[in-house]
Amino acid sequence: MTDQRLIAVEEHLTTPAFLQRAHALDCYPGDRTEVRLTRAVESEDPTRPQLLDLDARLAVMDACGQDMALLSLNPPGVQPYGPADAVPLARDVNDALARIVRDHPGRFGGLATVAPQAPDEAAAEIERAKHTLGLHGIMINSHTDGHYLDEPRFAPLLQAAQAHRVPLYLHPRVPSMLAPYAAHGLSGAVWGYAAEAGLHAMRLVMSGTLDRYPDLSIVLGHLGEGIPFHLSRIDNRYAFARRVSGAATPTARLELTPGEYFRRNFTFTTSGIDDPHVLELALRTVGDDHIMFAVDAPYEETAEAVRFLAAAPLSDTQRANISHRTAERVFGL
Repeated sequence: MTDQRLIAVEEHLTTPAFLQRAHALDCYPGDRTEVRLTRAVESEDPTRPQLLDLDARLAVMDACGQDMALLSLNPPGVQPYGPADAVPLARDVNDALARIVRDHPGRFGGLATVAPQAPDEAAAEIERAKHTLGLHGIMINSHTDGHYLDEPRFAPLLQAAQAHRVPLYLHPRVPSMLAPYAAHGLSGAVWGYAAEAGLHAMRLVMSGTLDRYPDLSIVLGHLGEGIPFHLSRIDNRYAFARRVSGAATPTARLELTPGEYFRRNFTFTTSGIDDPHVLELALRTVGDDHIMFAVDAPYEETAEAVRFLAAAPLSDTQRANISHRTAERVFGL
C-alpha cells in the first residue's frame, strides 16, 4: 500500500436480477415520479451497461489509476417499495454484492442495502452485512416514504449501525416535498438532491439524534451537500435561539454546537464536486481526515474526478488522507 492508492467510495451498480424484480413492483405513491425516471435510466444506454458491466468499470478504473471502488446499489434502492418486497430484495442484493467483492479482492468493496421501512429487519441486515457478508457500510437514500431517520421508528436501525460500527452513507434522492421542486428540473442533482440530503443531515443534528447515538458515523457526498457554506450561520442562529427565548423557532437543547457534530460524526466525500474552492471550504469545515475521494460513477466521469484530485492544491498528508487513508479508516478497508 502506498500513499498514491486511490479509493472511490460512492460508486453505483445494479444487477439484472434486481432490475427484473424491482421494475415489476408498485411503489409508494409519492415515489412514482422518481421511480419512473430511475427505471428509464436503468433501462437505457449509456447508463444501463455502465451500471451492469463490472469488467468495463475495471477497465476505466485501470486507465485512470483508480485502485478500488466501494459499490452501492443504484439509488433509491429498495426504499420506494413496501416492506414485504423491500426486505428480501435488499438481502438478495447484498448477497450478490458480497459475491462481487469476494470475486474482486482489493478492487471492489460494498455498501449494503437495507429497507428502513422495516426497521427491525434493517437492523438485522446491518449485522448480517458486516459480520456474515463482510460488507463495509450501508447506504440510505435519504427519506423513506417521506420519513427521516431522526424519527423514533428508526431507532433499531441507528442502534444497530452504532453498535456494529457500520458507517451510514446518507445519499440524496428526490425531495419528499416534491411539488416546489417539480418545475424547471429542480428535483434532481441540479438542486433538489443536495437540498434533500442536507435537510436529512440537519434533522439528525438538530433533533438531538446524535446525542443519543454519539458514535454513529455518517457520510455525506458532494462535499457536505452545501452545509459547509452555511455552517457558521447555523451555529450562530442556534446560539441565538438558545439565548433569546421566544425570539426564534424552538430547537432542542443539544450537548454540542451543530458544527461540532459535523466535525465529530460526519465525513464528506468529493463526489461530483470537482472544485478546489469548495474542497478548501470542506477542509476548513471538517479537515482532511474527514474527507474521502468519490466519483459518483457512472453519473460523473472517473477521469475528470481523478484529474481534479491530482491537481488540487493539497499537502502530501491531505492528498493521502483524501485519496485513501480516510476511507480505509472509516470503512475498515
